[in-house]
Amino acid sequence: MLKTKEQFIESLQRQKPEIYMFGETIEDRVNHPLLKPQVDVIGLTYELAHDSRYKEFTTAKSHLTGEMVNRFTHVNQSTDDLIKKVQMIRMYARQCCCIQRCMAMDALNALSIVTHDIDQKHGTNYYENFKNYLSHFQEEDISSTCAMTDVKGDRSLRPSEQADPDLYLRVVERRDDGVVVRGAKCHTTAAVPSNELIIMPTRALRDKDSDYAVSFAVPIDAEGLKLIARSVTPREKREIDSPFRSRWGVTETLTVFDDVFIPWDNVFMCGEWEFAGQAAELFAVYHRHSYCGCKPAVSDILMGTATLIADYNGIKNASHIRDKITDIICTAEQMYACGIAGSVRGKPQGPSTYAPDITMVNIGKYIAGTHIYEEIYRVHDIAGGFAITCPSEKDFKNPETRSFLEKYLKGRADISSLDRVKAFKLVEDLAAHGFAGWLMVASCHGGGSPEAQRITIYRGYDMDTREKIAKCLAGIDDFKNFPEFKP
Repeated sequence: MLKTKEQFIESLQRQKPEIYMFGETIEDRVNHPLLKPQVDVIGLTYELAHDSRYKEFTTAKSHLTGEMVNRFTHVNQSTDDLIKKVQMIRMYARQCCCIQRCMAMDALNALSIVTHDIDQKHGTNYYENFKNYLSHFQEEDISSTCAMTDVKGDRSLRPSEQADPDLYLRVVERRDDGVVVRGAKCHTTAAVPSNELIIMPTRALRDKDSDYAVSFAVPIDAEGLKLIARSVTPREKREIDSPFRSRWGVTETLTVFDDVFIPWDNVFMCGEWEFAGQAAELFAVYHRHSYCGCKPAVSDILMGTATLIADYNGIKNASHIRDKITDIICTAEQMYACGIAGSVRGKPQGPSTYAPDITMVNIGKYIAGTHIYEEIYRVHDIAGGFAITCPSEKDFKNPETRSFLEKYLKGRADISSLDRVKAFKLVEDLAAHGFAGWLMVASCHGGGSPEAQRITIYRGYDMDTREKIAKCLAGIDDFKNFPEFKP
């Protein structure tokens, strides 16, 4: 089933999750002014799935039912699926920076492999649980996100060594009909506009940590599940002063599991500690693959904004402006190229679920996490001081000040002062306001920190072959032993 945006909204209204934000209890997550912009972001994934221009990469054929489903509910069956996923995410993120529905898709793909592998070793029934859940997920076109990162407490201690055992999510009771879990996940993007959550372990574990090796799906309004949220949306809708954040929003939650019951049918891992690291790494691989779509789109937005303000200032064709824009172009296309290359080099794992190349997607994510600061600096450099000192839209609406602003905020003679101000306000909203801080930290740490990518890149790279090349070239080893090239 391909839901419409209206059906998605109706599905949210049927649920009654426990949400708190800025000291208040949120009763209506669909229409609350600080939450509606995020609901509208997720709504895009339903709306544009019906758009004939994009259906080639926003939808896919389910390998379970043969029916057309939203790609955000799909498990990749080929390198073409991986390529279309990156294309889809770049398309969506060009409109809203962060499409936010990719976390659940990435978790589903990871779980497809991990549940299969656990069953192969332990004779469990997790993969059957997963397939049944995936069928339900696709049929209902569910909006979901992944809650993965634990609050972690003392980072020098493992989960079972913490003074408070609840600082990593854990199983506190096993029953005939299911398990009871307690703890909290943090940095959970898009829990508020979700129907369900998919929970994954956050790290590799040892046998003493087996209670923390747990993965499951849970409705957003399950008893004991509490969302403590924050939003980047301005409290007052300002279409000129905050053009981006007034339209599109992001929320994160501290997601608290206060003794939440999970039926066995929705459990995908419970105690198999030796697979926790695989689950965490596979999710990271898929999610860094997603970043190779969304972060080039962020670059698209930033370079477009910088070019627009340079044009309105009359300096679009200046050589130093072209140089700065070219730097952003190179960053965008390097990230995207890593996503496409990682897709092309993808391989089937477990039950023939295709996973992208781990090295390429980690390089793409590393570029995203380390270059965002330079990209935003270049936007600042091109825009100039009015990016933060431009008077507000209320002053433009004030008859006592409007004429002065129209006169003195003029750039090119053929561009209205108001349009120039709107361009400056977009710069402020994206690159000089609180959202810029969110964007930088999310680019840096979302999907793992740059250090995590560096470790993964080095650990997984074939350095032995490179050393053999050097030995042959140096005459240390015979040239007949020169390593075979493997594309």
